[in-house]
Amino acid sequence: MFRGMSVEAPMSWCLCFKPKPNITNKVRAPQHPRSRQGYTTSITASQTNAMALTFEVLGRFNRARAARLTLPHFVCQTPLFMPVGTQGTIKGLTNSQLEEIGCQIILGNTYHLALRPTSELLDEVGGLHNFMNWKRALLTDSGGFQMVSLLHLADITEKGVTFQSPVDGKPMLLTPEESIQIQNRIGADIIMALDDVVKTTITGPRIEEAMYRTLRWIDRCIAAHKRPHDQNLFGIVQGGLDPILRDICVKGLVERNLPGYAIGGLSGGEDKNSFWRVVAQCTAALPEDKPRYVMGVGYPLDIVVCSALGADMYDCVYPTRTARFGTALVPEGVLKLKHKAMADDTRPIDPTCPCMVCKNYSRAYIHCLVTKDAMGSQLLSYHNLYYMLQLSRNLHSSIVEGRFPEFVCDFLRKMFPKGDVPEWVCDAMEVAGIDISSCCAPFPSCQEDDSKNMPEEVSLVR
Repeated sequence: MFRGMSVEAPMSWCLCFKPKPNITNKVRAPQHPRSRQGYTTSITASQTNAMALTFEVLGRFNRARAARLTLPHFVCQTPLFMPVGTQGTIKGLTNSQLEEIGCQIILGNTYHLALRPTSELLDEVGGLHNFMNWKRALLTDSGGFQMVSLLHLADITEKGVTFQSPVDGKPMLLTPEESIQIQNRIGADIIMALDDVVKTTITGPRIEEAMYRTLRWIDRCIAAHKRPHDQNLFGIVQGGLDPILRDICVKGLVERNLPGYAIGGLSGGEDKNSFWRVVAQCTAALPEDKPRYVMGVGYPLDIVVCSALGADMYDCVYPTRTARFGTALVPEGVLKLKHKAMADDTRPIDPTCPCMVCKNYSRAYIHCLVTKDAMGSQLLSYHNLYYMLQLSRNLHSSIVEGRFPEFVCDFLRKMFPKGDVPEWVCDAMEVAGIDISSCCAPFPSCQEDDSKNMPEEVSLVR
């Protein structure tokens, strides 16, 4: 239960947070014919000293927005999904394949890249772009996620985080300054501030401690950042599930006037009702003219909901990790190719999908591979990432073209043909101003649990 939130009005606190635009130059384009139904179309340009990006909002429906994000290495369309290439590679896919399916940004991890191949080597060869021969955009996480994933190897103090290297067992101190120095050498278009990360399932004073430490560390990150004209430093909103702590953190970060902002600490085991409320609160309070990045989010349903609430960017290992378990993403949810029913199914994974895998291979063929050959997981990774990137493109185009509510309803009808849309989705869409009553069963049938779309227990936090 949130502090100060009543059971009788579970969404009331979300509705009280109004957007606080910090727009330096806004030019209105002609309104879309459907603007009186909730649509607005505008171009927002943000030109601030020491920022290596521009963010132009091309279309809106209520909270949802589609934008053009111009980075040093690539011009991106949002909403966008970023595949995770922890050490500079997406397992099983080549760079040409990633370009072929429309990948705009790859995410790398500072902690792992610093261990191997080392940031010094990357600096020598001109950065990670040159090292991996990737011409499009890169984002590097700060290493803060390892405070959760490698907690048994980490000791967190005000100075920084001391890790025991999983490679050679030696201690490695990662301070805010060192994290930024490593990321400056790596050379990604977007770099993340080192934050103090705790699981959202933790309660008590540790949450408040982590939030205030994150605010203190952002100043150290800003001071250490030596390439502000080439790389964009994003701050990360922490505060657990406490709306008061989240609000303090948002306000503190916005005062620093950063190029962009991330919502961190989610997808770590919290219930979906808490998840969407934190996203709704933060997106409503963050600047209108800056990108908003929800970290660690990779389920298609979550991305649609977060986009409706005003988020722009997402990353997760889920599409490729679930592929290695033999599971494909489809409009209806997931398709488990290891199941014996797939053995003689000659249909493509998804008959409506135009990707290379669906055009050329059957479910039966991939069924044979996923149990015996690495090619199976490679083909499924290709398809799953295509699905996620196509979902991003469809979100963008539906907002720009003025048909976002129709897209959302069509998406939900396919995933929940019986109308059993989870109650948390119904509540989130109400706050987003999207009427989904046409694809929902009567309210008592709404389900809190959307586990049918989540085939494996996958750790998605940050």
